[in-house]
Amino acid sequence: MTLRQSISARKQNGQDNICNARAALKLVRMAIEQTCPAGVLPSEEAVLLFYHPEPIHEGEALAKAVIETGRETNPMNAHMIEKTP
Repeated sequence: MTLRQSISARKQNGQDNICNARAALKLVRMAIEQTCPAGVLPSEEAVLLFYHPEPIHEGEALAKAVIETGRETNPMNAHMIEKTP
C-alpha cells in the first residue's frame, strides 16, 4: 500500500466513524424525544445554529436534555445533579 492509499484509507475510516456517530446520536435523539418532556431538547436545527455541526455538540445537547429531565422528574435529588450552564 502506498502512502497515498494509506492516507485515503484513513480518511475514509474517519468519515465512516463520523457517519456512525451521527447515526447513533439520531437514535439517542429519537429515544429522548419519545420519553422526555417536550421542550427539554432543542431541535436539530437549533443545535446547528447555537452550537456547531460536529457530533460532539449534538451529544452535548442530548446530555443536557437527559440531565434536565432528571431534575424535573425527581426534584428530591435535583441538588445531586450538577447544574449545566
